[in-house]
Amino acid sequence: MNQQRICHIIVAAGSGSRFGARLPKQYCLLGNRPVLMETIDRMRRYGGDGAEIVLVISADMRHLWDDMCEQHKFVTPTIVYGGATRWESVRNAIATTAAQSADVITVHDGARPIITRQLMDRVMAVDGDGCIPVVEVTDSLRRILPDGRSEAADRSVMRAVQTPQAFRGDMLRHAYTLPYSPAFTDDASVMEAAGHNALRLVDGDPCNIKITRPGDIEIALMHMR
Repeated sequence: MNQQRICHIIVAAGSGSRFGARLPKQYCLLGNRPVLMETIDRMRRYGGDGAEIVLVISADMRHLWDDMCEQHKFVTPTIVYGGATRWESVRNAIATTAAQSADVITVHDGARPIITRQLMDRVMAVDGDGCIPVVEVTDSLRRILPDGRSEAADRSVMRAVQTPQAFRGDMLRHAYTLPYSPAFTDDASVMEAAGHNALRLVDGDPCNIKITRPGDIEIALMHMR
């Protein structure tokens, strides 16, 4: 892995409407600085020597991000602007020089700041088409039927998917030549649609939460201590 060229794409172009704050969640403070800075710093720390990072943000938030970086004396990674969907945002990042030349590409949610070395080691052991971190589902599940009724679903065969997800660069670049589909909920689903199905599941981390609602900030702070 050390001899391979690695590109980490951090996707942070969402509006964070469910968070209910004045700013999108990735720009809200986690301790003394924005969530997104913690995510980037941890990726820099654990993402491998010489790896390049591409940050995807909304064009509307560029001035705010620049002001935050100046305030916190933070050096931003290479920036590209996102699109109307997450798929379009990742596609824009894949078009960068760093991603076009990478042997391995990871894609990570900017609102998941609790990256650990152990998680990155598992994810970066790409021995097939890609690696996806997952955790067991602890809640009971119900499947919604077409007529509006529901039925119990077997949670033992279900897993909750996290990021970062890591893929062979050539395969991910090929997968993102497909036209958009609403079924593309993450990058693994894009890979599968392109026929790259040798995706290995690795253990995720229950602490690797995606900040979605205001209370998640406090949970993330507890995991950081």
